[in-house]
Amino acid sequence: MQRITNFFRDIAREMRKVSWPKKDELTRYTITVISTVAIFAVFFAVVDLGISKLIRLILE
Repeated sequence: MQRITNFFRDIAREMRKVSWPKKDELTRYTITVISTVAIFAVFFAVVDLGISKLIRLILE
């Protein structure tokens, strides 16, 4: 039981050392991630559409 208690105390001690982002940083990072995901989604959708049309052309 002592090991488990020490484990959770160590977790609490380490969490106090963490440098959490400020609200404006978090907002900026979130916007960056969402826009990057959207750009990649559009890119892969266009590539998928192009490959699908190419395969249909070959098979017809």
